[in-house]
Amino acid sequence: MALHFPTDELAARRHAAVEEMSRRGLKGMLLFKQESMYYLTGFDTFGYVFFQCLYLDSDGETMTLLTRLPDLRQALETSVIEDVRCWIDGPDANPPSSLPEILNEHGAAGQRIGIETDAYGFTGFNMKLTEEALAGVCTLVEASDLVNRLRVIKNSRELEYVRDAARLADSAYDKAVEVAGPGVFEGDVLAAIQGEIFRGGGDFPANEVIIGSGRRSLLFRYAAGMQTIGQEDQLSLEWAGAYRHYHATMMQTLVIGRASDRQRRTFDVVQGTLEQMMEALEPGRPIGRVDEVHREGLDRSGYGRNRYAACGYSQGTTFSPNWMDWPMLYSGNPIEARPGMVFFIHCVVVDSDTGTGIGLGRTCLVTDSGREVLSARPVELVVAE
Repeated sequence: MALHFPTDELAARRHAAVEEMSRRGLKGMLLFKQESMYYLTGFDTFGYVFFQCLYLDSDGETMTLLTRLPDLRQALETSVIEDVRCWIDGPDANPPSSLPEILNEHGAAGQRIGIETDAYGFTGFNMKLTEEALAGVCTLVEASDLVNRLRVIKNSRELEYVRDAARLADSAYDKAVEVAGPGVFEGDVLAAIQGEIFRGGGDFPANEVIIGSGRRSLLFRYAAGMQTIGQEDQLSLEWAGAYRHYHATMMQTLVIGRASDRQRRTFDVVQGTLEQMMEALEPGRPIGRVDEVHREGLDRSGYGRNRYAACGYSQGTTFSPNWMDWPMLYSGNPIEARPGMVFFIHCVVVDSDTGTGIGLGRTCLVTDSGREVLSARPVELVVAE
């Protein structure tokens, strides 16, 4: 069995989940988020893109997974789930139609059942089929936040994986700086980043690595069709070290060839603001304060219309299509930072009029007394010549 956590630790997580289920008066949970399944059982797959549901009973041990046949062995080999039911592809396939039988078997018919609707694989189409199949069978109660709130605080073993991810991100950064320069193909930089992570024992990240030069450096999103870096240019990079699906993200704009006065000034403002933002992440304070500092710093420097409306998000064990986790860093978010939380904090200025885009970001761990920047690499201006 390919588990990345001891079985007693997985059991303790399920126990914490069922305690919360009890407080909410839930007999069981229908889990659709792959992150929840991985966190509670170790189950590791990308088969959630089709219909996949894990029933977790209020005893914390009774579990039934409903999935496609290709994920049968995946579940048995990577998780503690023993009861796996498979639905078969076909023109009339209706996977949720098997759920009433499963709930009846576990004495959950007629009961309040929590459901995760905020899941990438649980499409609107599948949700309609599920609601139709369970109409009159049980009472569905929205509970997408239940496991999320447990996952956001990492224990010591999880933090070891996050630190491993941060180490890989740093190594990838070194390779990017080594390879990038005037006339270099972006694909070579990307290959250096991801190759270093793989060589270090890391995993695929949960979304594409962001890379762009020229006008594409303003996107801060991946777009197909890599190009050659200009002689005097800028290269926007956002990547994540990933280890056992735990992520540590970094963002850095490399100046290519020669740094213009505009690039230097913008970099100084973004760097200074990012430092203040990271200092604002403190235990016991609302995480929304980080974005308030972000807005204040850039607005005061005249970049108000060139900034983003939010400045980061939680980091943890996430699956495709993205590595962003709950909760987000936006102004007014009242959630308090607590030790064991991990956040990627970024500061981005994009000026389409001048073609200048500078983005910097680091992953930080909330500690008992403040925060720890997990990257060992300084936030500094790098000119690749």
